[in-house]
Amino acid sequence: MRRFLCAMAAAVMLAAAFPARVWAVELPIHSEAVILMEKETGKILYAKNEHEQLQPASVTKVMTLLLTMEAIDSGALRYDDMVTASDYASSMGGSQIFLSPGEQMSVEDLLKGVCVASGNDASVALAEHLAGVTELFVTRMNNRAKELGMNDTNFVNCNGLPAEGHVTSAYDIALMSRELILHHPDIRRFTTIWMDTLRDGKSELSNTNKLIRFYDGATGLKTGSTSSAGYCISATAERDGMELIAVTLKADTSQDRFEDAKTLLNYGFSTYALADAGEGVTLKAIPVELGTADWVQPVLSGEGRRILLERSQLADLERTVKMDGSLDAPVKRGQQVGQVTVTSGGTVLATIPIVAGKDVPRLTWGQMFLRLLRCALPAPRAD
Repeated sequence: MRRFLCAMAAAVMLAAAFPARVWAVELPIHSEAVILMEKETGKILYAKNEHEQLQPASVTKVMTLLLTMEAIDSGALRYDDMVTASDYASSMGGSQIFLSPGEQMSVEDLLKGVCVASGNDASVALAEHLAGVTELFVTRMNNRAKELGMNDTNFVNCNGLPAEGHVTSAYDIALMSRELILHHPDIRRFTTIWMDTLRDGKSELSNTNKLIRFYDGATGLKTGSTSSAGYCISATAERDGMELIAVTLKADTSQDRFEDAKTLLNYGFSTYALADAGEGVTLKAIPVELGTADWVQPVLSGEGRRILLERSQLADLERTVKMDGSLDAPVKRGQQVGQVTVTSGGTVLATIPIVAGKDVPRLTWGQMFLRLLRCALPAPRAD
C-alpha cells in the first residue's frame, strides 16, 4: 500500500511538472512533427512533436534568407550587388539554378533563385559573398539560432543537403520563419512568386511551394525534401490581417506535407483572429499641473496592442478605459497614465498600458514668475 501511494504521489508530481496540452481539436496530421504559430504574438495554436530533432532539408534556407535580409536591411548588402559564383557553389547538386563557375548574378536574382527554385548553388553563393567561406556563414547561422532560442538546432550547411548532425525542430523553424517575415517583410517580393525567369528570360523558375498558387492568402515560405528528411515545409499565409506559420516535418509524400500545412492553416484561420485593443477607444487629453504645457495627450502603448483570441470571443469583446484625472509635472514621454482592459464574457484577455505621448517639463521659478506677472498685468484696451 505504501509503495502504491508513493507511486501515485510521484505520478501526480510528474503530471504537475509536465502538464498535458489539450488542443481545441485533434487534427488529422500525417507528418512526424508539426506546429502552427501566429506571427505577431508568436503564440502556438497547435503542435505535435514540435521539439523532435529532425532533418529540415531545404527549409534550412529560411536561416540563409534571414541572414541575407538582415544584411540588406542593415545596409551591409544591396539587392543590386553582383555576386561571383565559385567553383564550390557551382558544384552543388539537388535543386539548383545551374550557376557556372565565375558567373555573376545580382543578390536580387540569387534571392529569387533560393525562394522560388530552392537553389542550393544560389544559397552557397550568397553565403560565400556574405562570409567569405560557407563554414563562417554556418557559424553565423548557429549563432543567430542561439539568439532566437532555437535550442533544438545545429546547422552544418546553408542549404539543407544531407549532412551528419544537421538537425532542427518544427518549433525552431517556426521561430526563424517568424523572425524573417515579421522583421523583413520585403522577403514576400520573392516568396510569393509563382513563376519567373533569370538570365534575361533564358532560365525559367517555378515555385516549389505549390500553396503559392493554390492556397488563398499564401505568402511563402520554403519547402524541403530529401530521402532521409522526407517532405517538409514552412508555409505562411495571411487573411484578415493575421499571418500564420505552419511547419510540417518528415511527411511521406509531397502531397502529405501540403495537405498538413493546409489543415493547420485552415484550422488557424477558422478558429482565431487578431483584435486591436485600441479600436473604438477615445483618449482625452489629461491636464498637467505646473507644467510647461497645460495638457498631455495620452496614447495607447504599442506593446501587446494586438490581441490573439478565438473568433467566438469577438462578439462579446469589451474595452474599459481607466486614466489619471490629472498629472503633476514633470511628465515623461511613455509614462503610464492609465490602462485599457479588454474582456470577453467577463474574462480578461489583455491589459494595455496608456502612456503620455510627450514630455511635459515642470515650470521653473522664473517661468512661474512670468506667468504670474502676465496674469497681474491689465489686459490691453482696444482703441
